Amino acid sequence: MQKVLMYSTGYCPYCMRAEMLLKQRGVEQIEKVRIDAEPERRGEMIERTGRRTVPQIYIGDTHVGGFDDLAALDRAGGLVPLLNGEAAPGH
Repeated sequence: MQKVLMYSTGYCPYCMRAEMLLKQRGVEQIEKVRIDAEPERRGEMIERTGRRTVPQIYIGDTHVGGFDDLAALDRAGGLVPLLNGEAAPGH
């Protein structure tokens, strides 16, 4: 199982939905970076992803994007293979 990192904030409905989906797909641990609690990490997130919104999700070294991107990847059948270390379609 690949490492999952998620940039998030304390109250973020999309972050909660992303976490629920990841757990449904077998993810036991998500490294969360709270950009509201660690404001200096917001700049890191923007630099790494080019985006300003949360969540921003990495599976291994692959930037998946936000919740909508994660859900679309799951619907396309690419989330579980990516979590298992296989290449995702289009990545």
